[in-house]
Amino acid sequence: MRLGGPILVPTETPEAWIAALRRLGYSTAACPVGPDSPPSDKIDYRRAAQRENIVIAEVGAWSNPISADSVERAKAITYCQRQLALAEEMDAKCCVNIAGSRGKKWDGPDPANDSSETFDLIVETVRKIIDAVKPARTAYALEPMPWAPPDSPDSYLALIKAIDRKGFAVHLDAVNMINCPARAYHSGDFVRECFSKLGPHIRSCHAKDIRLTQQLTVHLDECCPGEGIFDYHVFMKGMANLPPDTPVLLEHMGNAEEYQAGADYIRKVAAETGTTLQ
Repeated sequence: MRLGGPILVPTETPEAWIAALRRLGYSTAACPVGPDSPPSDKIDYRRAAQRENIVIAEVGAWSNPISADSVERAKAITYCQRQLALAEEMDAKCCVNIAGSRGKKWDGPDPANDSSETFDLIVETVRKIIDAVKPARTAYALEPMPWAPPDSPDSYLALIKAIDRKGFAVHLDAVNMINCPARAYHSGDFVRECFSKLGPHIRSCHAKDIRLTQQLTVHLDECCPGEGIFDYHVFMKGMANLPPDTPVLLEHMGNAEEYQAGADYIRKVAAETGTTLQ
């Protein structure tokens, strides 16, 4: 596997980008350019990544392509198509977005998220995004959410079957699917289920941790890897069975020190489980 995360300092050239990744000990990162970047910049960053053995893990397409607002939905679909095209151009492992939400907040809960109509809308939307680009090297993937599909390995498998496109893949964020005490208490079993069912489809992963707090009724908080109850030993064993270039990106840490602590913990668990970091 490859470990990466955000670069929290300015990097205005490919050389500065590579140097920052080296200082952090990362071998993978999110895409450093956007769809409107000059063509020469895209070429330079892509060549730098290839030359320095850096994997571009993902191109983010964060938006709400199933919005109840038709104008917002249309804009989001166009944006996702452009980001997927960028992922193809940059040889990224995937273009990732969430499925979206039918509620007022683009990534928030809403009762309508849990309906057959929304499932069908997600299928229609993802097909529209993929069919406009027809990716050959990359894939469009959905990051799971605790309150919208895909919110379990089985719901992800159902989407894979329904969407029925080679250009659709899995972005694994297992922590986002820990949405109840049972999964929190038995995170190792849940992680095994994720890799068992979704392993052949996984293109990229996110890394963080989770706590089940004392606050009523049920309150789950993200935290730095190693500070919660997420079973990273099982996670690393699952990663060891995936292609060695599969990226794992740290996310949602509060500052550089937390990112360093998270990276150090993941490297420690990798060593304990015999998982090779590229």
